[in-house]
Amino acid sequence: MDYKEIISEAISSLLLNKTRTGLAALGVIIGIGSVIALISLGQASQKAVENQIQSLGSNLLTISPRGASVGGVQRAGGTGTTLTLDDALAILKQFRGSLVNDVSPEFSGRRQVTAGRKNINTQVIGVYPQYAQIRKIQIDKGYFISTRDVEGMTRVAVVGPQVAIDLFGEGTNPVGKSIRIEGIAFKIIGQTLAKGGQGFGNPDDSIYIPLSTAQKQIFGANYLTSIAVEVKDDNIMTDAQNQIGYFLLERHRLTSPENADFSIFSQADVLSTASSVTSTFTTLLAGIAAISLLVGGIGIMNIMLVTVTERTREIGLRKALGAKNKLIIIQFLLEAVILTLSGGVLGIVLGITVSFFLSHSMGLPFTVSLLSILLSFGVSVLVGIIFGIYPARKASKLEPIEALRYE
Repeated sequence: MDYKEIISEAISSLLLNKTRTGLAALGVIIGIGSVIALISLGQASQKAVENQIQSLGSNLLTISPRGASVGGVQRAGGTGTTLTLDDALAILKQFRGSLVNDVSPEFSGRRQVTAGRKNINTQVIGVYPQYAQIRKIQIDKGYFISTRDVEGMTRVAVVGPQVAIDLFGEGTNPVGKSIRIEGIAFKIIGQTLAKGGQGFGNPDDSIYIPLSTAQKQIFGANYLTSIAVEVKDDNIMTDAQNQIGYFLLERHRLTSPENADFSIFSQADVLSTASSVTSTFTTLLAGIAAISLLVGGIGIMNIMLVTVTERTREIGLRKALGAKNKLIIIQFLLEAVILTLSGGVLGIVLGITVSFFLSHSMGLPFTVSLLSILLSFGVSVLVGIIFGIYPARKASKLEPIEALRYE
């Protein structure tokens, strides 16, 4: 059996009707291309989220209030008022030098902000000076909130670059200008360096004011919405998380972690959750794209069935001259595999090209998984075998005499 001759004949048969062959391969090209492009897009999104979370620092703990458990029933979370400034200062006093570098007490909420005729609704965050260091916020113009601002309850603000654009226009230096937060005038003393969205908030679209001013004059609250803790070393994150947790339980006079009126998250926890969500999203996209690949495979089977019908007399002549069923099966199966394989190669090129342009247009890192390419290549061969086996077996079962008589 001369396989070179069989391959050459299979290619020649496919080239006899280029339009039909091209249309049959198109389904596989689109299917493979879609799978690679969507998987790449999902992985690029995941990588972007991971980079953004890691940019906050890998040694960050975030303490948030939650509803306390009373009588075995958990109160609604998200509106907890259980964390106070005293808690933050106590954590710093207790663990500074041993486990903790610094602590940032915070109060945040959305408020209306105006400048002249411009009016926006944005995130207003009451902070201590340590916020910039712990949250990795850099100043582009002016300076950040100082201890004197917090102690004096001054009405000063540091704005993100997006806030500056929304209120004053592109290219305008906002430092020295005035804004009104809930009708109260604030003087802008600084603008942060562009950092990008974080998935849980965009620092570029935020306004930072002294914590004391935020609590007393803007929000009217004596509690915190979060406490950020900068741990000394990545290797002691779990130990720090446990010790701070038990310390707060004791301060809040709670006997069991199950009744805790706060939650402590590390960057690893946030990263794991975000990765899980984006991974599920990527799998969903790949599953949707795989449907088009299935449709393409069915299209190839239909084309091969038509081909078998058109070449019935040829098959009868081959069998009359002594061709065995195995050879007939190999001939038609090979045609189907070559068709899907060529479609798979073109689909891989299409998928990489599309993912490149999508990544750049959306500002995402360009990522192509070698596994997705190898998987797509293998799937294209498998599609050819699965959807080519039936037409090939049908061709091999034709009786020579009936095939020769076929009109």
